[in-house]
Amino acid sequence: MILLILLSGSQSFGQKTIPGDDWPLFRGDAQQTGVAHTTLPENPAVLWTFQAGDMFEASAVISNNLVYAASLDSNVYALQFDTGQLLWQLKAAAGLKASPSVHRGTVFIGDESGLFYAIDASTGKLNWTFETNGEIMSAANFYGKFVLFGSYDNHLYALDAKTGALKWKFETAGYVNGMPSIYDGKVAIAGCDGLLRLFEIQDGGELSQTEAGGYVAAGVAIWQNFGYFGNFENQVRSYDLDKAEPLWLYRHPRRHFPFYSSAAVTDSLVVVGGRDKMLHALRRKTGESLWTFGTRAKIDSSPVIAGRNAYFGSTSGTLYAVNLDTGQSAWEFDTGAGIASSPAIAKSRLVIGNDDGVLFCFGRK
Repeated sequence: MILLILLSGSQSFGQKTIPGDDWPLFRGDAQQTGVAHTTLPENPAVLWTFQAGDMFEASAVISNNLVYAASLDSNVYALQFDTGQLLWQLKAAAGLKASPSVHRGTVFIGDESGLFYAIDASTGKLNWTFETNGEIMSAANFYGKFVLFGSYDNHLYALDAKTGALKWKFETAGYVNGMPSIYDGKVAIAGCDGLLRLFEIQDGGELSQTEAGGYVAAGVAIWQNFGYFGNFENQVRSYDLDKAEPLWLYRHPRRHFPFYSSAAVTDSLVVVGGRDKMLHALRRKTGESLWTFGTRAKIDSSPVIAGRNAYFGSTSGTLYAVNLDTGQSAWEFDTGAGIASSPAIAKSRLVIGNDDGVLFCFGRK
């Protein structure tokens, strides 16, 4: 029997833990759990800043002691993680809203013109490009030889990561905004067509499609074989992906606003930010509301869990740490401009950019 509940208020299945020294993908890992395998000091200090030519809507990533960040000024930047010193930059054909991804020594990213790039992570040399017919907001994900991403031409793409050759593509009925999620040889997307879809990675065969309850901009956070995301109809939803069945649905009883932020998920919690200016913590198995934390502005930034805190930004420019046990503020920092991007956390440090084009690195001084 399908259980659909309306509430107010150790990983398996091929999930791979990313070491605490790296944060190579948007949301940290291929399942988009948004969980860092390191902790931050109680009161993180600014270690360095870097000024770009335009805002950071894309989130930074961290790999091999380098930070990779992309700005609406059309540049991909590689910075030394310890100092913020610029190592290289590459000028794209258009602005960059998609977050970069790093895999096997290569940086992958798409731009607003629909061009997808593979860049040598050490030198900034362009390896290849692939053209789509729409803006790329989706970060890339990986499985074996495949690199997978979505485009505003309504397609999910799978390319050969080494050569850029098209392996397969699938046309949906709407934009593919969120990063594809990968588990157990399958890829999951929830799109702007209001559907949750599951595909076989090797050949692109569609395994299932399920109603997502509305327009979805977020990625699907996966724990084992269960998927979690918010939509633009004020809902956070849970699914058994293998059975293509909805499990529970959460909706705040009074404040009805979209969820753009991608969720973070642990064995016990689902944590997600809303345009209702609140961070929501839900019991993972049931969707029961455990607490909400109110901010002064909407939350498009996707929370990252490190230790017992969830870290995220808001459009007021404040960076927050909220204690997962109490739902109370553990730390706040005013960055001086709105935050649309999400944290990258590795080696007890946090990197995030704001709307003034300032990239911050926080940690212990």
